[in-house]
Amino acid sequence: MKSVLGFLLTPIFHLYYGLVLVIFHPIQVLSNLLIGDGARRKSVDALNFFLVNGLYIMGCRIKFKGFGQLPEGRPIIIVANHQSLFDIPAVVYKFHKYYPKFISKIELAKNLPSISYNLKHGKSALIDRKNGSQSIKEIFKLGRLIQANNYAACIFPEGTRSKNGKVKKFMSAGLNTLLRAAPDALIIPFAIDGHSRMMEKGMFPLKFGEKITYTALDPIEPKGKDIEQLVADIQLIIKKELNQ
Repeated sequence: MKSVLGFLLTPIFHLYYGLVLVIFHPIQVLSNLLIGDGARRKSVDALNFFLVNGLYIMGCRIKFKGFGQLPEGRPIIIVANHQSLFDIPAVVYKFHKYYPKFISKIELAKNLPSISYNLKHGKSALIDRKNGSQSIKEIFKLGRLIQANNYAACIFPEGTRSKNGKVKKFMSAGLNTLLRAAPDALIIPFAIDGHSRMMEKGMFPLKFGEKITYTALDPIEPKGKDIEQLVADIQLIIKKELNQ
């Protein structure tokens, strides 16, 4: 029965997801042009609320854990494992009070309704993976931004998503650059579980009835720690949460 529901509901889910992105694009643009970035930010929060809750179409059982312990009055760096593009709405939705920014490949800043506009006007770091110096400058600029405003930056140190959900090796360069630019930042390890199972066969059909869990783990004070050991510790913490 779950297989049948997966085949039947996947097109409805993709239609819903696409419509939400298309509908909120002009809302986001007009909010920004007519009122300002504060209104645009609220429209993005609403967009991601609808995107996250769209997972219920696929019968997902969604659970958020650990969000009662988030720090106040400091910038944060969200370090997460990466399973799919569905990871992004969960970050924006639950960390919205920190106005989260992302480190994103520059190609995503074009031609994607709602997403491209938010990446550009939300001041995320848009990096050219073929240009190391440009990437470092953009990430450093993002670090300065979160340091000055107590915002959040989200980084996926695996670099690319894990198709089978197994956490790949975390790379340290991006986090190291962020911490140099935002020395007061606390690190929040963020474990994402279930998207890869839902996408076991790719975008069609999606699996019906998967449990999706998003866990904000205990904050880590990075000051005075060796970056390589810090990254290894964060990876281990996330893998332990995912029972890997």
